[in-house]
Amino acid sequence: MSLETHVETAVTERLYDVCDYYDAESLLTEDERRVLGRLRDFLDREAKPLLADYWERGEFPTRLAQPLIDLDLMEPAELTGTSGTNSGPARGIYQGFRIFELARTDASLATWYTAQAGLFRTAIRMGASAEQEAEWMPRVIDFSLKGVFSLTEPESGSDIAGGLSTTARRSPDGDGETWVLDGAKRWIGGAATTDVLAVFARDVADGQVKAFLVDRQAAGVTVEKIHRKTSLRMMQNAHITLDGVRVPESMRLHNVNSFKDVAAMLRAMRSDVAWIATGIQAGAFEAALRYVRERRQFGRPLGSFQLVQEKLARMLGNLTASLSLVVRLTEQQANGIYRDQDSALAKMQSCLAMRETVALARELAGGNGITLESDVARFHADAEAVYSYEGTHEINALIVGRALTGESAFTR
Repeated sequence: MSLETHVETAVTERLYDVCDYYDAESLLTEDERRVLGRLRDFLDREAKPLLADYWERGEFPTRLAQPLIDLDLMEPAELTGTSGTNSGPARGIYQGFRIFELARTDASLATWYTAQAGLFRTAIRMGASAEQEAEWMPRVIDFSLKGVFSLTEPESGSDIAGGLSTTARRSPDGDGETWVLDGAKRWIGGAATTDVLAVFARDVADGQVKAFLVDRQAAGVTVEKIHRKTSLRMMQNAHITLDGVRVPESMRLHNVNSFKDVAAMLRAMRSDVAWIATGIQAGAFEAALRYVRERRQFGRPLGSFQLVQEKLARMLGNLTASLSLVVRLTEQQANGIYRDQDSALAKMQSCLAMRETVALARELAGGNGITLESDVARFHADAEAVYSYEGTHEINALIVGRALTGESAFTR
């Protein structure tokens, strides 16, 4: 069967039969299903056979990077008018299911892709001036300008709004055209292979946060891989040191002038993480379902036992509820409604459901659930990182609580 025939068959036979209760298929146009079918075919045929070995080694399968880029997923021609079938940018629902497909296969692949298509693209879309965006965005979309979102620091995660210690100051030569950055960033995924780092730093002159595109190979930039991780092992997270790094004013994101501007970016990006958490649930559920269909215990298929079926039903319930939540959030944002409490609730609840779902998947696979052969172990371990990044459960809960009560419970 040719690749084209295989993809067409995948589209015809439905992509999301596991979620029939929600009828996810109806949310997508035929063109969107075709693009997603192309992605799924690539992931199933080319990516899945590599994942266990690379995960165990703690290395990213770089051979998959260019083929993924070549799939033209960020703004596919079929969806943006280039082919004459549609007009405008790809819809948010399509973008959400693109993340879902990647995460359903592997959390590191989803994190790697959304580092560019989500975090860095959002930094340019919301932080750059109109002139900067016109110059940079086409290169972001085709990956000829690769970037990473560099906000988190060694001593600051959830408290980054008030704890940002990386500094930016005007060059002492007084020409007003150069900035000097000093500080450190940590947990920055993909930093070792990117072109630029979108670095957020506090301006010593006014105390406000600014953002800069820093050449990864600039003098004073050191990028070190973080070793000994037990989650997202394939994703290459880095510790970045900035020592007197000089950045021209032209590389400052001109629409970032306070942490409020950064918070607006985070508000837009939390929905991506909720989609990742939902995709991880789908991957874990499907792996567990395959296992119980094939495994026999006490002379019977494992899937024939009542308690096994109860766990499967709970997992599908979690997945379906999470999918409902992220779809509704995406529809809301497509209508221009961006509220902190909405994205925080989606991230918080989908990650809670994810944690239970991957635990049930591991439980169903028994001892085999801690081996990479079953796929369950990857999802179980990787979920822990997703549970925490882009806002911990507690921080997101307090954002929702503040909206409910009108009272901030954040410590000062």
